[in-house]
Amino acid sequence: MPIRSPLMNVMFKAADKAAKSLVRDFGEVENLQVSRKGPADFVSTADLKAQKAIREELSKARPEFGFLMEENDGAPDTSGKTERWIVDPLDGTSNFLHGLGHWAISIAAERAGELIAALIYDPIKNESFWAEKGMGAYSSSKRLRVSGRKDFADCLIATGAPFKGVMHRRPNFSKQLSAVMPQVAGIRRFGAAALDLAYVAAGRFDGFWEEGLGAWDCAAGMLLVREAGGFVAPIVPKENPLLTGNIIASNSEIHEPLVKVIREAK
Repeated sequence: MPIRSPLMNVMFKAADKAAKSLVRDFGEVENLQVSRKGPADFVSTADLKAQKAIREELSKARPEFGFLMEENDGAPDTSGKTERWIVDPLDGTSNFLHGLGHWAISIAAERAGELIAALIYDPIKNESFWAEKGMGAYSSSKRLRVSGRKDFADCLIATGAPFKGVMHRRPNFSKQLSAVMPQVAGIRRFGAAALDLAYVAAGRFDGFWEEGLGAWDCAAGMLLVREAGGFVAPIVPKENPLLTGNIIASNSEIHEPLVKVIREAK
């Protein structure tokens, strides 16, 4: 069993606290009070409760850390701090609100612009995916490794499809899909980017790409993939995928050809 650092233990404690609330609310999903902030952007009371629980737990343990979080909960903006948490309290909100049990809590720790720890927790399946920089990636006590598949024809690739309200953020999606789909064993769209990246780290998916993500969607997953032996690249060369939300992740064997196919699909 790998030894988790105090920082990692803090993250697990915060995720567990939020998960208890989310699982209760998921059991009564039809009764949730849902407000619509904007086109295709739904925020439930469950989401905000989970974020509050995570903020409280992490702040208590590491008061010097700032926060970059998905939802505006009225707290002061501390996202510019050198040390900060990058948090999505509920990745896969649409799945959650439709009673589909595929969603997760994503927490990453960043220091001076470098991701140092990551946790993606799926309470419904009771699966945790975690990593610390230079220490490898794990699911529970099992070491994670990206897949070793080399041939596109054998590969399963995940992505996220644009939907109403965000179509303009992914103008190249149809061309990218048309370029990738004929070459691979299958395309999957599960609706939770954090879990897509965790599955790449675990070797379940061979690759993943998406545009228009928030840092909270992909920060933890990026570190997981790298620590599991995979690669992460921007869709536009030299950009920072954490800042742009445009990301390609895969095992080391198919990375270069996958990047080439997606970048050329314009």
